[in-house]
Amino acid sequence: MSLILNAVLLVAVAVLFYLHFSTASPKKVSGSETATTGDLTVAFINADSLIEQYAFIDDRKVILEAKVKKLESDFRNRAETLQSEIAAYQRNESNMTIGQAKALQEDLGKKQQNLQLFEQRVNQEMGADQQKLMKDLYDRLQAFLKTYCEQNNVQMVVKYDLSSDVMYGKPALDITEAVVSGLNSEYAAEKDGTKVNADTTAKK
Repeated sequence: MSLILNAVLLVAVAVLFYLHFSTASPKKVSGSETATTGDLTVAFINADSLIEQYAFIDDRKVILEAKVKKLESDFRNRAETLQSEIAAYQRNESNMTIGQAKALQEDLGKKQQNLQLFEQRVNQEMGADQQKLMKDLYDRLQAFLKTYCEQNNVQMVVKYDLSSDVMYGKPALDITEAVVSGLNSEYAAEKDGTKVNADTTAKK
């Protein structure tokens, strides 16, 4: 159970490692061209920085931590209770009739099965939460980048980190700061129940 949170967070955040949005016929920036903030056709995002700075991820991490902590405590309590009952059975087995011992064994066996079923349900529930978080992240990024790219004439956005094929990108192509700022502004407005001005997604 203690490993569930780390697994969920790692896989949930993994969607950020696959940022790759393009149109049917993207233009390429040649090595002799200088990309400016007004005419970018290809841009990149530093995935690590986005993960660290996006408030949405921080909030979801807090929620997941609280949920896993509760489930972990529930599982531990159930396991400890079963362990105590098994120990009591072992201590008193010699004083029981064959029928009593058999009945108690069956009862303990059912409780052990129920504990295993509970663990399976927890894993399934966390898996479902993981899938939902991945979809939420993808949808948010896709929606934001769609607007951002239309406003800034960007045909393609690629991710830049240690696992990517991008070995180098000119600083002018790095839109990480603008994207993180825009995403956080949208998320803050969402939490406050207000709307974000469309200009906040424009690169400054």
